[in-house]
Amino acid sequence: VILMCYVIRTTLARWRAAKEVESGEKERRPYLASECNNLPKCEKFRLEIIREISKKVAQIQNAGLGEFRIRDLNDEINKLLREKRHWENQISSLGGPHYRRYGPKMFDAEGREVPGNRGYKYFGAAKDLPGVRELFEQDPPPPPRKTRGELMKDIDAEYYGYRDDEDGVLIPLEEKIERAALQKAVQEWREKMARDGRIIDDEEEDDEIYPLSGPAREAAEDAKSRAAEQPDPLGLLAPRFIAHVPVPTQQDVQEALLQKRKLELLQKYTVDTN
Repeated sequence: VILMCYVIRTTLARWRAAKEVESGEKERRPYLASECNNLPKCEKFRLEIIREISKKVAQIQNAGLGEFRIRDLNDEINKLLREKRHWENQISSLGGPHYRRYGPKMFDAEGREVPGNRGYKYFGAAKDLPGVRELFEQDPPPPPRKTRGELMKDIDAEYYGYRDDEDGVLIPLEEKIERAALQKAVQEWREKMARDGRIIDDEEEDDEIYPLSGPAREAAEDAKSRAAEQPDPLGLLAPRFIAHVPVPTQQDVQEALLQKRKLELLQKYTVDTN
């Protein structure tokens, strides 16, 4: 019943519009704007197009019309917009106001200018159609770039690896690996000496080649006693170095240098009488 009423109303509207045109009550709008050279009539036709656009924009707000009807309405609105632009150009050429120069821009419900592809615009429910929604989605703004000062703020000695041995874990592991490498090198050397026919006696090797006496012996014994007092249950500490020859002190070195300097001066200024 509703569909029949809609068809009857549409038919009656078309019949009434045709009768108005025939009787001259309503003048038919020319197909081309350039065919009308009367400025008041051009203004009237422009206002007529604006009323039609407003009516179709109100209809396209209904999302229940269906996808095909919404697309048709959107196409009709864009067609009327192009026709309105032609009439505005004709009005300008006839000496009327420049509507396109001072006309307001078209905005959506959120205050943004209506986007389109080469002049094609979308209205109402047409914005939510498949493939159209992506035109209104804006890309997220890129993250702000850090300045050079902000990048250098977190760079310190730890960034370059200078503090990786302060926790007391790396040094014992390095010492353990170093002792293993040293033992491996000694074992390879013993095997090589054995292949050459030379026998290495471990007991003789451990004997002191140069016997110590005086301050050197006391320093060696003091070093041994300090090493024995320090606990090393895991065997991570490397053995201490023990000097088998007397090591001169700083004072001995200075006296030797002074004596050498005296001899050089004596040889330089002494006259050979022979």
